[in-house]
Amino acid sequence: MVATTIKKHNFSAGPAILPQNVFQEAAQAVLDFNGIGMSILEISHRSKDFEAVMAEAEALVREIGGFDDSYAVLFLSGGASTQFFMAPMNLLGEQEKAAYVDTGTWSSKAIKEAKLFGNVEVLASSKADNYNYIPKEYSVPKDAVYLHLTSNNTIFGTQYQAFPDSPVPIVCDMSSDMFSRPFEANKFGLIYAGAQKNIGPAGVTLVIVKKEWIGRAGRKLPSMLDYSIHLEGESMYNTPPVFPIYVMMLTLRWIKETGGLKMVEQHNQAKAKLLYDEIDNNPCFKGTAAREDRSLMNACFLPTNPDYEATFLDTCKKADISGLKGHRSVGGFRASIYNAMPMESVEVLVEVMKDFAQKNG
Repeated sequence: MVATTIKKHNFSAGPAILPQNVFQEAAQAVLDFNGIGMSILEISHRSKDFEAVMAEAEALVREIGGFDDSYAVLFLSGGASTQFFMAPMNLLGEQEKAAYVDTGTWSSKAIKEAKLFGNVEVLASSKADNYNYIPKEYSVPKDAVYLHLTSNNTIFGTQYQAFPDSPVPIVCDMSSDMFSRPFEANKFGLIYAGAQKNIGPAGVTLVIVKKEWIGRAGRKLPSMLDYSIHLEGESMYNTPPVFPIYVMMLTLRWIKETGGLKMVEQHNQAKAKLLYDEIDNNPCFKGTAAREDRSLMNACFLPTNPDYEATFLDTCKKADISGLKGHRSVGGFRASIYNAMPMESVEVLVEVMKDFAQKNG
């Protein structure tokens, strides 16, 4: 996790920061991919060169996440928002029930889409408290097909610190914390993740699904929305998002070379501790999420004086800190500190916060 030359300290919630060496390799591939005299943007997705990219990307997903051959690894388009309906469309029969926990904007959208295909039971929700915590006091019905969770909530800065023991398989939207920490692969029947936070650029969605689950809903589906078609076509039923998949492969290489998920988690924990300690001790700021549910990916905090907001953002801009303005649902500030965020950038933000308190606190 060695920092490289930084032009801007990018705390954007996504599309987000990626490792500098990934940018460099990807930029070179745009000009000349693997020395073949052609750009990655123009080679055939059926060429041996790109087939090798697909094979390596899948192998890295399996190795890093611990997914055996009972899981299909798919590289699709449409973002997590497509998976909100594609997952229940493929998995949930019309007379069956799925259980959902409502922890934010994205889970509520997933609930809305799932209701089109079967019965949805919302087990718990933190909406009444503006989603500032993760609900824990609920029971998962054994007759549900699956339990749907959103592992990290970018807008509200909350995250499951541990996944619940569930009597049914978990379907999980991991878009904003995929491969940011270790997890037990066998708890999940399906995982989906838009790449643009931790594992690549916008344009490709990673879907990992138990092969035995594919087609279980029994309904006829359009080919592009059928997991079985994508599995049979090895994620190339149509032209896949070639460049985003290539950049994802480079990012997965970087995670592996960094030391895997244990080392990535240690780095993320250290960054988050430094920032949250400053939020808690600085008289000019206060956190928004329950401490036990604070996200390692998105730290949300407010000014103790509303008049500080514009001034602090202007101060950050002068320090080359970008993307810190909070989502309108929460206000204030949001520092997204994904895998590739170097400690150096968090240290710069913390020093700016300390200096701001000395002048205004």
